[in-house]
Amino acid sequence: MGFNTSLSGISAANADLNVTANNIANVNTVGFKESRAEFADVLNSTGYGLRNNAIGSGVRLTNVAQQFSQGNIDQTGRSLDLAIEGEGFFTLNMNGTRVYSRAGNFQPDKNGYVTNPQGARLQVYSPSADGTRFDGALADLRLLSSDSPPRPTSRLELAFTLPANTKEPTITPFDPASSNSYNFSSGGITVFDSLGVGHVQTSYFVKTATPNEWEVYNFVDGVPVNNGSVPADPDATPPVPAVIGAPTLLQFSDSGALVSPTDGKINLGTFTPSTGAGQLTMNLDISGSTQYGEKFNQYNTGQDGYASGKLNEINISEQGVVYARYSNGVDTALGQVALTNFNNPQGLLSQGNNLWSETYASGTPRVGAPGSSDLGQVQAGSLEASTVDLTQQLVNMITAQRNFQANAQMLSTQDQITQTVINIR
Repeated sequence: MGFNTSLSGISAANADLNVTANNIANVNTVGFKESRAEFADVLNSTGYGLRNNAIGSGVRLTNVAQQFSQGNIDQTGRSLDLAIEGEGFFTLNMNGTRVYSRAGNFQPDKNGYVTNPQGARLQVYSPSADGTRFDGALADLRLLSSDSPPRPTSRLELAFTLPANTKEPTITPFDPASSNSYNFSSGGITVFDSLGVGHVQTSYFVKTATPNEWEVYNFVDGVPVNNGSVPADPDATPPVPAVIGAPTLLQFSDSGALVSPTDGKINLGTFTPSTGAGQLTMNLDISGSTQYGEKFNQYNTGQDGYASGKLNEINISEQGVVYARYSNGVDTALGQVALTNFNNPQGLLSQGNNLWSETYASGTPRVGAPGSSDLGQVQAGSLEASTVDLTQQLVNMITAQRNFQANAQMLSTQDQITQTVINIR
């Protein structure tokens, strides 16, 4: 009996050493969770089930439990390196099978899918059509390699101050080729057609004989655009056509505030590009413009169109939203990283390669967005380090070694006692 008891102790100490060795071997493994060997005593029953004088029969290994504590988060600066701060696991698709991991060292494969080193694809919530919601089905995250499409300009902004003491031009009528036929011109705003080609919109300001009144002429690429100030009148006799490029009247109050147009908006009508793109229908917003002082000042320009763009970088927020950022300033949401948690993470089945799979003991997986429920947040450009404390493991190693030696010594003592009994005469 004593021999078997000591052998069980040696076996348990050896198992403890093996667990410690595995922890030390993975001290630098990304997302690794240290394990702990758990033991239970072995107690034989007497013939009648009485235990008050029963002696134990050794020890046995009952469980090797991984400790799912938070590891240190190390900055890497690489956009596809992800770390979870808090609870949860990355959700991965391994050839149609759902697996889970805390290791966030991801990279794109040859087809643009974001995978771990073993090829399991990172799962995300698909974005809605407008990119504002992420409540669709889970899908493989795939990085876009195509250009961002252009957006045609529909709204322009121009804010300026016209000098109140300006006189009418010396030359009439207005001619954009003659600088003496107008007082001031804007620096030009680049607008974009549906093919992403840029065009220049310019406004020319002409002081009228009426106090606090100006005319503004608008051109795109030197072509006058219909401001809508002189519309067509087909019922007139003879019919009156629309005046293309007719000016819009600007009127200011005696305190310099813009009073006409009342909403501060000028309809530029349509412009047909020569590039083969569709017609541009634009409005010019000049609200906030004033008539003050003695100098012309243009202090704000803007427009809502943009050209096509090349992919510059991938950015991931703390909520796990993956954005593709393009050279034209557009951010396109590709999806939201899906995290999964379990009631009993220690019930997960280790698959190796920093992967786990669910079991009956782990409970039903709960999938959600980072930061929701009990799920942690995602940190991009970071990796979660191994939870192994090397100093503690070295102490565990010494303890297990002493246990091994003590049980071996017990086995030697049992042998000596047996030899003494055999030698009795």
